[in-house]
Amino acid sequence: MGFRMQYRSIFISDVHLGARGCKAEELCDFLSKNSCEVLYLVGDIIDFWKLNRSCYFPQSHMNVIQLLLKLAEEGTKIYLIPGNHDEVLRPYTPMVFGNITMFNEMIHVCPNGKRLLIIHGDQFDAIMINAKWLMKLGDIGYDILLRSNNLVHSVRSMFGYEYWSLSKYLKNRVKGAVKFIGRYKSVVTEAVRSRGVDGVVCGHIHHAEKKDMNGFLYINSGDWVESCTAITEEYDGTLTLQRYYPEAEPAPVPALALAA
Repeated sequence: MGFRMQYRSIFISDVHLGARGCKAEELCDFLSKNSCEVLYLVGDIIDFWKLNRSCYFPQSHMNVIQLLLKLAEEGTKIYLIPGNHDEVLRPYTPMVFGNITMFNEMIHVCPNGKRLLIIHGDQFDAIMINAKWLMKLGDIGYDILLRSNNLVHSVRSMFGYEYWSLSKYLKNRVKGAVKFIGRYKSVVTEAVRSRGVDGVVCGHIHHAEKKDMNGFLYINSGDWVESCTAITEEYDGTLTLQRYYPEAEPAPVPALALAA
C-alpha cells in the first residue's frame, strides 16, 4: 500500500454514496493512504434521496462501505453523524454496532482541551427547515450540474489539464451562492457559540473551509462529489484542510470567445 499518513482524527462529510457524482474511488484511495485513530463521518454519507429516485449503487460505492467496515474491524473508531440525505438514520440514534457509533451530534475534544461540536449542519439551513421541497428540487438541478462536471473534466483531460469542478467554480462566483455560504457560516457560528464550545465541524453546503470567526473556529469538511476534501487532526491538535485534488484554475478563455 506504500507510505501512509497517520492522524489522530479525520473528518469527512457529504460522500453521497448512491449519487452518480460521488467520487468513491478517490475516497477509497484517500482512506487507504491516510489512517487515523478516530474517523468522523459528518453526514450525507449515503444519499437516500437519490436511492429513492433510482437504484444506483455501483461496486465502487460498495467498496467504500466495505473499506469503512474493514477500518472499524482493524480498530479505527468510527462515529457516524447523519445528515439530511441520510436523515432516515436519525431516529435510530444513538446506536452502536461494533466499532461504529452513530449520534446526531457529538463533542470532539482536541489535545489542547478545546471542544468542537460535530454536527452535519442542515439544522441551520433556513431552506432545509422551511421549504424542504425546494431543497429536493434544487438537488435535482445540482445533479445535472454535477454531470456537467464529468463532461468538462473529460474535455480538460484530453488537453492535459488537471481536475476542475465547474459546479464549485460557479458556486464561488455566483453572488447569491457566495452570500448563502457567508450567511450559513454566521448562523452556524452564532448558534453553536452559545453552547459553550470552542468551535464546530460541519458539512452540508459542500464548501470546505477552516476559519477563525472572532475567536470561534468554524470548520467545514467539504464533500466528495466536487472538492474531495477532508479535515485531519495531528496528535498535537493541528487541524488541516486536506484536498485530494490540488486547487486547479480553469484554462484561460480565449479573448475571441469572451467577445462572442
